Amino acid sequence: MFGLAPHPVKTPRGLVIGGGQVYAELNFTLPMMSINSNTLNEVYGHYREIAEGALERAVHLNSKGVVLEFETLLEMTKTPDIGVEIVKIMNEICEKYYQKHGLASEIRLTPNDLREFERPAKQRTSAYLEPMMELFEKGMIEGGDLLSIESTGGKEVSDEALMMCDVKGMVFALAVLGVRDMQFLWKKIVALANNHGKIAAGDSACGFANTAMVLAEKKYIPRVFASLVRVISVVRSIVAMEEGAVGPDKDCGYEGPFLKAITGIPISMEGKTAACAHLSPIGNIASACCDLWSNESVQNIKLLSGMAPTAYMEQLEYDARLMNQALIAGTVPSRILQQLLVASDVYTDPQALILSPENVIRISKELVKGDSYVANAKNGALAALDIIEEALRSGKMKLSELETSYLPILRDELNSIPENESDFVEMMLPLIDQSKFIPSEYGL
Repeated sequence: MFGLAPHPVKTPRGLVIGGGQVYAELNFTLPMMSINSNTLNEVYGHYREIAEGALERAVHLNSKGVVLEFETLLEMTKTPDIGVEIVKIMNEICEKYYQKHGLASEIRLTPNDLREFERPAKQRTSAYLEPMMELFEKGMIEGGDLLSIESTGGKEVSDEALMMCDVKGMVFALAVLGVRDMQFLWKKIVALANNHGKIAAGDSACGFANTAMVLAEKKYIPRVFASLVRVISVVRSIVAMEEGAVGPDKDCGYEGPFLKAITGIPISMEGKTAACAHLSPIGNIASACCDLWSNESVQNIKLLSGMAPTAYMEQLEYDARLMNQALIAGTVPSRILQQLLVASDVYTDPQALILSPENVIRISKELVKGDSYVANAKNGALAALDIIEEALRSGKMKLSELETSYLPILRDELNSIPENESDFVEMMLPLIDQSKFIPSEYGL
């Protein structure tokens, strides 16, 4: 259920995420501009304007609390002092509104994963790791209380697998390479968070599953394949929790509902209000079990009503207000609202179908029953295929002949995957272009 998680997370300024209240989480970015020594004051001014505008609007709307997600841009992570200064500026504004108006707000600090800018990627030995971790540590000290990242381990393999609709390649990228990189990276992030009393929140398979969704929306790949990629991505994202992350999971990870079902952590989700950055077929259903309701990076540009982040703050707040009113009204009204959010999307697209609460629970059981991450990815994807085929047989969902032609192919490919990781690695290594991928960077 939205707003309710078995293991809520309490933040320093008193938000209880997953404790009976849905909060807005605003995501924003700069307008098109260069970031260099000549423009830094302008850059800082944009983030000051974004935070002031959003929190001022939140106060006027009687918001119960807000999360501001600061996703850094390349230059802000390569030169951590820039990212740290922006966290400091925004946190001072958060504290001002807390002291003056009692508005509780927190900053989610999300450094971008610089390692993806090297090819072949050096996940463990890259010189880019140092500025990333420096930004995490100095940024959390200056007020980044929730820590996240969209890590990219395995992306050098998944990019080609996505375009080729190669489901075995995706399982290898996510359940072998992605898992190993998540274990390496999140051990470090959780240790830093624990050292400074901060909250290790969670990762997102944005570069994998969201990329698949966007490609499917543009008809470059089948929607049924994108659905399976979403399910497979759960086995890499859950590693953050296994290493000690406690949520709220990051917004663009639509694998969040599975993580909530399996681990009980609160999650952030985005849906229709992400259309500023990308289109999707899951605008309403995405909110069915959110604890933070978010958008996607919206540029700080002027609209008729005001600056775009301020306008999005209002949209998110109204959505959260409706869900919170349903929770106040009781179990029956909140269930009805959830059912309407689900029913409006569920049979319009296989990517929506797998996100209905009942299907999330059914798939989640398959995602944890195996003896390896590979087995879990395979079992989860096969369960998703079962659900898609059942919906087609019932007549509730219709797909094009091109889409349905992929279903038996994907099932055969999944069934050919051995459940033992070593056997699977032995199968896949000769098939992967070794010029694009360094096995030792994943401990292989």
